[in-house]
Amino acid sequence: MALLRAYEPIIKFTRGEQFFPMDAEVYINCCSLWIKRPHEEPRQLIPAGQLTIALLAEPYQDEVGAVRYLQFTEPLKATAMAAKALRRAGHDTPLFDAGTGRLARVGYASRLIDALFSVSLLARGRVPGDLATAAAEEYSSLLNDDDRHIYHGRVVEENGWIVLQYWFFYLYNNWRSGFNGANDHEADWEMMCVYLAHDNQDVLRPEWVAFASHDYSGDDLRRRWDDPELQKVGDHPLLFAGAGSHSSYFSAGEYLTELELNFLTPVSRVLRFVRSRWRSLTATSDPDELPGDEDAGSNVMAIPFVDYARGDGFAVGPRQVEEWSRPCVIDESTGWVRAYRGLWGLYTQDPFAGEDAPAGPMYNRDGTVRRVWFDPSGWAGLEKVPPRAKMAATVEAQKVTLRRRQAELRRQVEEKLPLLRGLDVQAAAMRDQPHLRRTYSEVRAQMDSLAQAIAQDRDEIVAGDVLYESLERYAAGLSSGLLGDPRAHIRRPHKPAQRTDLWAGRVAELWAAVSVTVLLLAFVVLFVVKPSVLPFWMATIIALFAFIEAGLRGAFTRTVGSFAVGLAAVAGLVLLYEFFWWVIGVLVLALAVYILVDNLRELTRPQRAAPVRRRRINPPSS
Repeated sequence: MALLRAYEPIIKFTRGEQFFPMDAEVYINCCSLWIKRPHEEPRQLIPAGQLTIALLAEPYQDEVGAVRYLQFTEPLKATAMAAKALRRAGHDTPLFDAGTGRLARVGYASRLIDALFSVSLLARGRVPGDLATAAAEEYSSLLNDDDRHIYHGRVVEENGWIVLQYWFFYLYNNWRSGFNGANDHEADWEMMCVYLAHDNQDVLRPEWVAFASHDYSGDDLRRRWDDPELQKVGDHPLLFAGAGSHSSYFSAGEYLTELELNFLTPVSRVLRFVRSRWRSLTATSDPDELPGDEDAGSNVMAIPFVDYARGDGFAVGPRQVEEWSRPCVIDESTGWVRAYRGLWGLYTQDPFAGEDAPAGPMYNRDGTVRRVWFDPSGWAGLEKVPPRAKMAATVEAQKVTLRRRQAELRRQVEEKLPLLRGLDVQAAAMRDQPHLRRTYSEVRAQMDSLAQAIAQDRDEIVAGDVLYESLERYAAGLSSGLLGDPRAHIRRPHKPAQRTDLWAGRVAELWAAVSVTVLLLAFVVLFVVKPSVLPFWMATIIALFAFIEAGLRGAFTRTVGSFAVGLAAVAGLVLLYEFFWWVIGVLVLALAVYILVDNLRELTRPQRAAPVRRRRINPPSS
């Protein structure tokens, strides 16, 4: 408990957020328990008001494919929804402002995929839109009875690390209905970790922090304690929560998050490869990318969503207006954590699982144990990183291992050299013996293989010497307190998107909203009216749209340059096709002239006499 309180985080939310961390047991007591078996309708097992944490902790068995889930509330009726809308219209508190729309931040391909995704929601299992309003009403009632803000804490020791896990339970995830995000679902579990280790004086100190964030994993999740991106108040890390999604970020801002569908992954890889090669050839950036995002590697076949983590709203934590009431400590001995493998909310049977409620802190949706639960250091890529106090010893161990390896390689070279020389003698003896031709070839092959093995061993020895010097320099730096770049491990940094100028942003938003529809309508009209010229006019319209997009993004000059290079490449290919044999003839003629000139230059080059070396005669000694 003392460790959890010493490093408990401060969570800053976006203005307009409606749900905040609460006690999971309060939620359980308000829910009903349901089961959905294959080929059957959902059936209620325990009605609301009768479910307790003791009942939820009872072990159970069922057939394969059965899903248990909690349900907190029912959708509001039309009259209740209207009354809620009227109350909101008369509310004086500033509501959420979306700013620049998400579609204005991506290109046409992403907008088209997004439209298909939106259409798919009509056929997929999803959480009803009015369920978010009902959940907000019920949550307000719960706050009237108990307004405590609670996190669920777990402390575990693994691989030399003391891991503090902070689990945050939210009653509802209204990312889609409240903030134009990817999904809605009842209940939401989010978490973060603080990694402590003993220093040389055997004092526990924080060294790393990791935040759970959408599809990010491994090294990208964590920041070193001295990383300037990790903001702290004393020893309390600042966490910026995404509006509705409650995903965690190290910096305040708006984050462009892309959802990639599995069946589009091969297409995305091909398009990324083609785009990177084109950019390298033309030395230009993709006009579909915002300025400053050229290295972001955005996926043109992904569905774009914006996660608003501005931190300009409610905050909870130490030294804030609202502080944590208390930690609720959990572990494997906590009944509902260990025994209940079902979902914490409505099971919509969404084939993409995005609208289904999550499982608890210990389990995935399929009932398997979460990696962050059984391997919290490996989840954040820390299984390969020793604690700071053990780094010097690890470096010394690596130096010893390296020297042993080099000694073994030198011994191998000494053993192989006599063999190689013996084979060379055999080859020399057989070189002028025609009847030993086959044996001679075999010996030569053995010589080549053995010589290559010796060369590889010597290369490894030399590389080992260089590595040993680097390890010595690294050890010297550690002894003087230098830990290196705190961000060297990050491969895919998640940076807030830049907000554009208000006027340009509004125009870009309008264009993003209508561009895909206009493009599809133009295709239909041309197909019906003039199908014979469809390819030409579609190419023209797409080019026009690209120039409009580039102008709105401030990338018109770059797009024109890229377009000119593309036209030049196409023109070159057309000319090559039309005059192929003429081009071949000109190339052969140019080659012949070059060879002739080079040979004549060699004939006419003046010969230089070799310098005469005079022998120096030493005078006789006296």
